[in-house]
Amino acid sequence: MGSSRRKSASSAFALSHDVQEQTEADAFLSHLGELKDLHRDALVIAWENLLSGMEIRSIEGGGEKLVLNAGMRNFREPWARDFGFASYGLLAVKEFKVVRETIETFLRFQKEDGQFPIKVFSNNTFWRTVHSVLDLPQPTHRPLRPRYVSGHNSISPDGNALLISAVLNYAIQSRDEVFLKRHWHSLEQAIRWLKAQAPDDDGLIVQGPFSDWADTIGRTGKILYTNVVYWKALHDMARAAKGFGLDAKHAEFSARSTQISASLQTQFWREDLGYCVTSREFDNLNTSGNLLAICWGCLSPQQSNRALDKIKEFGLDYPVPTKPVNFGYPRRMIALEARLGRFPYYHVNAAWLWLGSLNVIALASVGRFPESEELLDRLASLIVRDKVVYEVYKENGKPFSNLLYKSEAPLTWSAGMIIYCFHQHHRHLHSETSQNS
Repeated sequence: MGSSRRKSASSAFALSHDVQEQTEADAFLSHLGELKDLHRDALVIAWENLLSGMEIRSIEGGGEKLVLNAGMRNFREPWARDFGFASYGLLAVKEFKVVRETIETFLRFQKEDGQFPIKVFSNNTFWRTVHSVLDLPQPTHRPLRPRYVSGHNSISPDGNALLISAVLNYAIQSRDEVFLKRHWHSLEQAIRWLKAQAPDDDGLIVQGPFSDWADTIGRTGKILYTNVVYWKALHDMARAAKGFGLDAKHAEFSARSTQISASLQTQFWREDLGYCVTSREFDNLNTSGNLLAICWGCLSPQQSNRALDKIKEFGLDYPVPTKPVNFGYPRRMIALEARLGRFPYYHVNAAWLWLGSLNVIALASVGRFPESEELLDRLASLIVRDKVVYEVYKENGKPFSNLLYKSEAPLTWSAGMIIYCFHQHHRHLHSETSQNS
């Protein structure tokens, strides 16, 4: 399990900035031997799966980069959204080089208006599907080039926001101030592009159909998940601006993140239901949005506990942690390819280990360690059983598979989040132990 050497800190930014994340990574790596066998075995598999997605690829316009693919069979290419989440795990184990060079690949193709590609790719959808169905390796000889809209002609606000956070997390944890200074303008442009997707006074992003992580669902408008991710990008920009001594920028981004935080409460929290709803149109429990809001501190401890109680009450964490929603959407909103491919429940009641990882972290963050430990055991048991981190699981606990589509294995998004899950669970557990000693 390799790691790249971190750059030394020599600036006011590195010295004045909060480097807690980096010291936590040091503590996590030094205490791996304390894990019980089941957890250690699952972590090793997830780590190896994550590393297997790293590949040197040629880039359109010249040069090569070490990048992280979303997968190796179905998605042998970097996706902004997938990488954004996977980067949390990569940084937890100090894989700085692949984070930096994947970021640089997306930055190379950023548009003047601030939009990042939703992915960089070399194979079109037809040939990618043919290779996947025939279980053949995706060819990689063509250079990676950008794509800015999906097959549904949709954009990806969450991918843009996740890349912003990835850049800032990388710069802080690697102490690479030069990198951050070089790309600060690009980050501001990326935030401006996101702001352009938020036309109303409440500051919330309004999205089109099929444009967030649940991209087989044509949900539109102000969606919880997308706006929580947007809030995180603004929060991270405010923190970085403070470290740079950019007082005006710190004030601007702090004010905007505060506005979004208040709007999240007004728009999505339902006191009568005890959780944040997906949108004004759909009052189902959206686990991605609720769990991220808990993990990142958008919800109060009381709200967090109520939402976690509801996730458990609805059985969203069982048998495989965790399902996306407690009830689905009208059939007309399910993408045609999902219906024809016989997996219309892909983003409804199938289960995803990246959501399970967030579920573990959320429980630990509010001190519910017996529950977080039990959930972590079940998550780890699945990984050890299958010897790989699958993309998505059926309700019976088996990896999804049919004639037309097989669950990606491994999925680096989930593998990275599992590593981050172990890292954060360790952090919360040791913090609790320290406070009680």
